Amino acid sequence: MRDVTIIDIAKKLNITPSTVSRALRNHPDVSKKTREKVIALAEELYYSPNTIAQSLKKRKTNLIGVIVPQLRHYFFASIMAGITDVAEKAGFTIIICHSDEKYEREIRNIKMLISQRIAGLLISVSKTTRTFDHFESLQKRKIPTVFFDRTWDNPKASKVVVDDYEGAFNAVDYLIKKGYKKIAHIAGPDNLSIGKLRLKGYLDALNHHGVPVKEDYIIRGGLNEEDGRNEIETFLQMPPEKRPDAVFAVTDPVAIGSFIKIKEANLKIPEDIALVGFSDNPETSLVDPPLTTVRQPAYDLGKEAAKILIKQINDMNIEPVSKVLQTELIVRKST
Repeated sequence: MRDVTIIDIAKKLNITPSTVSRALRNHPDVSKKTREKVIALAEELYYSPNTIAQSLKKRKTNLIGVIVPQLRHYFFASIMAGITDVAEKAGFTIIICHSDEKYEREIRNIKMLISQRIAGLLISVSKTTRTFDHFESLQKRKIPTVFFDRTWDNPKASKVVVDDYEGAFNAVDYLIKKGYKKIAHIAGPDNLSIGKLRLKGYLDALNHHGVPVKEDYIIRGGLNEEDGRNEIETFLQMPPEKRPDAVFAVTDPVAIGSFIKIKEANLKIPEDIALVGFSDNPETSLVDPPLTTVRQPAYDLGKEAAKILIKQINDMNIEPVSKVLQTELIVRKST
């Protein structure tokens, strides 16, 4: 069955399509009686406005595209809450896409959103993205775009991030001051900003205190629980005298995966190995012992990214914006 149109409603009420259109928009030129008849019939026939046709006529929509690399973790859910709250108050509708950490899927998502004539795009880069032609095409099309959390290193691109470097530095600085001497790092992918900056914070904290950097104490891997379970195994297989006495993980999921594996090895946290994560996901306070972590203001990150994007949608001449939000070290019993 085809969709009901304004013309169908007009024919049934014996009025013009333009009158129907004005009535649906609550225009003062249409009488109250006519407006009520139009609205009642529209509801009876399940009429829904054709937003794509309207966008073609207006040359813009009220749609904002959002691409996240994962949906499984609390961090991105909190960001989405911040984005949605700001966007809906400003009269925009959100289309959420999931790249599943796949470069090819990220490209397909962007092409689909362009076909929907989005007013702007918010995106966090997938861990497998290493070339950026698809982002350059957005700039050429003059589609306002703001990167959040995981960004594209381009001066013409707006971005909202947390201070990944300082968060990592403070976490490792704390461990050193607590007396830990053999601190390892389960790092993130080397192509992502969060992986590079958190690794740099770790290294600089060691250097600041004169602690030697050991390459076998650094493992570069993924961002999820299964990655933590797999990567901590390298440290657990070391002889006790060479095993790290503390591990700083690139994300909370990696830390939780490591946490589980350490427990399975019948080792105690923090007596045998101390553990620190990054994000402050809810489960970090529920495990035993609770996990020390670096808190990211995820909800605020989403809000700020949405605010910047909407400003750019409303004024295409605004210069690119880079905003950095601060982190907070949350000390719990895992250290």
